[in-house]
Amino acid sequence: MNNTGNMLRRINNKAQNIFGLMHIRFFLRKRLSVGQNLIIEKLPIIRINKESNIIIGNNVKLNSNNYSYHINMHSPVKLMADRPGAIIDIGDNTRIHGTCIHAYKKIVIGKNCLIAANTQIFDGNGHDLSFDNVDNRVNTIGGAKEVIIEDSVWIGGNCIIMPGVHIGRGSIISAGSVVVKDIPAMCIAGGNPAKVIKSYKE
Repeated sequence: MNNTGNMLRRINNKAQNIFGLMHIRFFLRKRLSVGQNLIIEKLPIIRINKESNIIIGNNVKLNSNNYSYHINMHSPVKLMADRPGAIIDIGDNTRIHGTCIHAYKKIVIGKNCLIAANTQIFDGNGHDLSFDNVDNRVNTIGGAKEVIIEDSVWIGGNCIIMPGVHIGRGSIISAGSVVVKDIPAMCIAGGNPAKVIKSYKE
């Protein structure tokens, strides 16, 4: 019974991958560039402004399947580039699980990255500070600062990556961290706000 169930799930996932990729490419057309061997486990949420782009490299995995994931995944992968000129660029071999990536301007995720479930990556706050007129804050849309995550970065579950952050190559962000400033290459960082815990030489 278990073997039959597993086989049916694999067939369903494969069919969903094919249907999902066709569905996404049909409706988003030129605004979405997808490399070879994209793996989709359950459909992601993808929203692209008509003047924006999402670029996905080769062998990328977008996993929204809570059933097979090792921690509880609260929601599907969500990719949003919803202001004119916004770009999300995801490098080859990167795996993204149940994460929201929301670009007002530009978010770059390098090659061979691991991004665990329930992580939030965004380059804008959505509203201005508006301390000169706080009653008008609700009517503002805020600015944006690019987020750069270099190659081979590992981001643990339930992290928040704030606007303007640059995470260097090979670094690890511990689960539950809030990253508010740049993290250098080849280190472990964690906490709220995230700080370097240990550094490793190349």
